[in-house]
Formats: sequence, structure tokens, C-alpha cells
Amino acid sequence: MKVLDVEDFGQQIADAVESYLVSLRAIARDETASTAIPMLLLEVSQIMLAGARLGVQVPFVPDTHFQPDAGPDPDLDAMRIRLAGVLGDLDTYAHNFEPYDADTLPANISDDLTSMATDLANGLSHYRSGDVIEALWWWQYSYLANWGTIGCGVLSALHSVVAHSALDSDLDESDRVAVADEVLGE
Repeated sequence: MKVLDVEDFGQQIADAVESYLVSLRAIARDETASTAIPMLLLEVSQIMLAGARLGVQVPFVPDTHFQPDAGPDPDLDAMRIRLAGVLGDLDTYAHNFEPYDADTLPANISDDLTSMATDLANGLSHYRSGDVIEALWWWQYSYLANWGTIGCGVLSALHSVVAHSALDSDLDESDRVAVADEVLGE
């Protein structure tokens, strides 16, 4: 088994986090729902890959129990509001926070993306201050405790919208039969 190069791994995760944060801000600023949804699906998928890579590592443990504060959380409320506006009626979805519990709760994609961004930005602050282990600990902990679960729900909701958009059609039954006959050469 290959020994983990912590510095290199930290840089890879920091790059993924930075990409997610930059892309999320750009999508909130410049996109419409028809372009935002597939872009968000891509961005959430990519950050969830980074999270999965964190989740399978042996737990990162900082040298000291208390780390210096990395500064205030970023104010992402304006971005959250813009995302909610871009997503419109697609913003609210049913999220099952615990897969072994049948109850679902209403959630908002914009709130969840912003919550993920807050967790990720916190780790990035530690990384930028030079504390790679604290950053990795924070990203790993917050992935397992919060943004991993949230990201799964968001990913499912975004995938559902993209899938329905691609697969649902306005063809009536006779049109579908005609298309099937044409495809089958009948």
C-alpha cells in the first residue's frame, strides 16, 4: 500500500475545494436554471469525489487539541439568495438525511450548497494559513458529519432534474410506437 503524501493530498483537496467555491459563485452570478442544474451536478459530483477520498483515509489528527481560529466564516448569504433565485421552483426537494430512516424532510438546494461551501471554506482557511493537517482534519470531519450527507441529497436532486429533462418527452403513445417501429426497422 502506498504511503499518503499529506502535502500532496492536501493540495489536491484544496484545489477541489477552490474549484467548487469559485464555480458555485460563478453559477450563482451568471447562470439560468437550464444551465445551472447540469453545472451544479458536475461541481457537486467533483467535490463529493474529494470528500470520498477524505472519508476513506485514516483519521487526520492535529498536533494540538485546539487550533487557532482561521477567521470568520465567509458571508455566503448573497450567493445563497442568488442560487435560490436561479433555481426557482427546483430549489426545494425531499431529502432523506438518514438512509435507514424512511422519513424525508424538505430541503433547499441553495441552502445545502451554501452549507457545504461554508464547511469547505473553513478548511481552506486553515490550509491557506499553512496548517495542512488541520485543514485535512476539518474537511474530513465536516465531510463525515455534515457536507457528505448534504451533498448526497443535493446530488440526487440535481441528477433527478437532469435525468427527467433528458428522458422525459412530450411524445404520446402512438408517436412512441412509431419511433420504436422506425428504430426496429419495421
